[in-house]
Amino acid sequence: GFFDIMRLHGLAETHTDEARVSFVRVKYLFLTWLTVLVGSWVLYVQYSAYTELCRGHECRNAICDNYRKGIIDGSACSSLCDKDTLYMSRCLSTLPNNQVYTGSWGDHDGILGEEPEPRRESPRVRQAHQRHIVEKFREMVFNHLKSKLGEQANLAGLVGQILSVADGNKDGRVSLPEARSTWALLQMDEVLLGLLLQDRGHTPRLLGYCGDLYMTERVPYGPLYGLSLPWPLAGWVPSGVQRTVDQWFTPSWPRKAKISMGLLELVEDVFHGTYGSFLICDFAAAHFGYTDRHELRLTNARAVVPEAAFRRAMRARTCEADGDCVYGVDCHTSCDVAEKRCRGEPLRPNLAKACGTLKDYLLRGAPSGLREELERQLYACMALRGNAGQMNMEHSLILNNLKALLWRQISHTKDS
Repeated sequence: GFFDIMRLHGLAETHTDEARVSFVRVKYLFLTWLTVLVGSWVLYVQYSAYTELCRGHECRNAICDNYRKGIIDGSACSSLCDKDTLYMSRCLSTLPNNQVYTGSWGDHDGILGEEPEPRRESPRVRQAHQRHIVEKFREMVFNHLKSKLGEQANLAGLVGQILSVADGNKDGRVSLPEARSTWALLQMDEVLLGLLLQDRGHTPRLLGYCGDLYMTERVPYGPLYGLSLPWPLAGWVPSGVQRTVDQWFTPSWPRKAKISMGLLELVEDVFHGTYGSFLICDFAAAHFGYTDRHELRLTNARAVVPEAAFRRAMRARTCEADGDCVYGVDCHTSCDVAEKRCRGEPLRPNLAKACGTLKDYLLRGAPSGLREELERQLYACMALRGNAGQMNMEHSLILNNLKALLWRQISHTKDS
């Protein structure tokens, strides 16, 4: 009797253990299946997003097809399509109609950009006879620049520079396919503005082009400071913490001073620009980088807008309050409440916004004997108001004092 009872109890425990093992097995199978399902879905979403954003192979095929048909030509076409010496590498695109890749071309590392949206070609380029191409193209480029930059005394000189760029094979003349490619490039404001600022070394150098695909030199260090967090983390990190952490990931102070000098010189050049005044409407650190020699480069020329175009755009905008009169991120005007129209005059000049970007960057690690004076000048600079196009004495004085203060600190260092 007793042994029978124990045997039955043992059988019951065995069944219970088997049931427990069976339950655990089912649970793990379910969790494994769920993990595979979720993982597959994430991979599918990522792949779908990638294929939507990154279509470099399609773009290259379309460009090379047009090149082989004789429709377009440019300094990079042969390397891209015939010799296979120009390679697209990592995709950096954030918008499907703005293709961006790292790339290499011989000894050059660079950034490849293209906007593969169909652009309506000017009928005058398409119908021009070969011997009239240069004259027609010169006229078209002149009128295009005038519409973008307003009346400028030296537009003819700029047209000459662009015709030199258009002569991709350097045979002394601009062919119809080269004119088509250059015209497509000029429709992209970031390329046009990049060419305008390239003379002073403020933007990455244009290495070559084919159709509306172009390659610029790669700026090795960017953003100006801080870390680019992946998107899942970026939304969770408080902005104050992000700002503090950003300042840890910067070069030594003399090098920061040299980079900052480059930003102040950029501001000075676009104030008194050879081709008119420009506004920088997004001073985010992500839009600036620097070279191995700690020279500043504006890596996103879309942040820059001709002042004449800015004024036109703002005056055409209706408003209820000043908050409606914002262009980009950092360019503001006021609202004429009676007219319900935005005014055309920018409220803060480029210099005040540049000093706001540089404040934390320059004050962290600044030499103790300099810090108080530097802080005073930066705050005076940030308080500037008024139109950037009408540089008054105060603007010039603050700019020159800041540059002189920084230069005294770095002129004796090897980085200067």
